[in-house]
Amino acid sequence: MSLDASAKEGWVDDPAKIGVNPWGRGQANAVAARHNSYRCGEIPGTDQMDHSENKCAIWGTLTDNKPLLDAGGNKAFDSLRAGGMYLVSPRAMGLLKRQNERLKALLTTWLIEQRRSGIDYPKITPERITDAGNLRSLAVHERADRLLQYIASQIQHVAGRISFVGPDVCAPALAWSESIGMDEVEYLLAYLEKQGWLESSGDTRATFLLTVEGHTRIAALKTSQKKSSQGFVAMWFDDSTDSAWSEGIKPGIEDAGYEAFRIDRKEHSNKIDDEIIAELRRSRFVVADFTQGDDGARGGVYYEAGFAHGLNIPVIFACRKDTLKKLHFDTRQYNHIAWETHEELRQRLGARISAELGDGPRKKS
Repeated sequence: MSLDASAKEGWVDDPAKIGVNPWGRGQANAVAARHNSYRCGEIPGTDQMDHSENKCAIWGTLTDNKPLLDAGGNKAFDSLRAGGMYLVSPRAMGLLKRQNERLKALLTTWLIEQRRSGIDYPKITPERITDAGNLRSLAVHERADRLLQYIASQIQHVAGRISFVGPDVCAPALAWSESIGMDEVEYLLAYLEKQGWLESSGDTRATFLLTVEGHTRIAALKTSQKKSSQGFVAMWFDDSTDSAWSEGIKPGIEDAGYEAFRIDRKEHSNKIDDEIIAELRRSRFVVADFTQGDDGARGGVYYEAGFAHGLNIPVIFACRKDTLKKLHFDTRQYNHIAWETHEELRQRLGARISAELGDGPRKKS
């Protein structure tokens, strides 16, 4: 909805919505801009960086409940603007206040991906904030697809409609589409309508119907997301780790219903770096085992795990327990599967994959 359309709705004279416009029609657009802020959950006339009670720690927008404190001192938030529930460590609270809006949008995308992979309360730490700055922004068509998926999730029946009015709808739309403001959401809505996937209704063009072509697009997106059954394995390829692969990692991935992939066992004629990147892009997730020998860390494992993070591909971290102390500080904060036996590695890896990603298509009943 444009600012002109918002101004013409008549809401500017309704104190229940945001307040009376005392300046006349000449300032209608300025008041309409405040209304767009209201629509996505911001509080007009207040400092959005005020991280007091009942406000999202990332965006400063209203939440339904006061943040809860867990045993580790982390605060738990349930924020529409951040797409749902999340934890913030004590050290990260202050850092969030100093981040720009684009990084906050990237961090919100990461939160949504974590929840989609089965993690109910993804945790924001100082390291995670730093990592978010290295993530790639979603391409415009990816953002549009995300917005379409959000719309589909809110429609109760095949001919259902959704109205982009109020924070209950607008705030999650911002989160899912990696948008900073409603002008970006409206731009993506216009694209979806042009593609024939949405049909607008009403004078203000704020209400949309998912077309038959839109439902077809949603089905195609679901198929695309589920078609990859490949788990990319980044590890130290050495005779000493063969048993960890054959008795732990490979069967653990297969137990969860996925196919384990090692780049060193693929026949190819291209540059190995190109093959690695291509296979990472094809993978549903990455298992990165950081076990190392006396000659030092395996640089390839760190590179592949970092590249996967940049693509928002889930990474399962593992390391033999006796080499945990050798981990680089950049990855040490992640929750590693610290294993001692190959059987333990198999069981814990399979359980972790199923818990975070769901059972794969090859899961045996």
